[in-house]
Amino acid sequence: MDWARRCENEAGFQSYAAANPAIFKKFGGRYLVRGGKFEAAEGNSRARNVVIEFPDYAAALACYRSPEYQKSIKARLQHATVDLFVFDGYDGPQP
Repeated sequence: MDWARRCENEAGFQSYAAANPAIFKKFGGRYLVRGGKFEAAEGNSRARNVVIEFPDYAAALACYRSPEYQKSIKARLQHATVDLFVFDGYDGPQP
């Protein structure tokens, strides 16, 4: 999963952020990018970007659709606007 967010209430967002690592771990997810320095070389961006790797596409969707994550989303809705994408696959090193 990859998402970028615009946070209206950083303090209110923290309960959402604190709940997620355990949820993602349950589905085999791990953070590859979680904030940090970035430059939007082209297009639009948000103030913070997160990329989470899952064992496969089905695991990412299962995590997103899980009761635990859906509950977490409800805690986030009033505090932040999020763009969330689930991508399938990585073809390995490219020539």
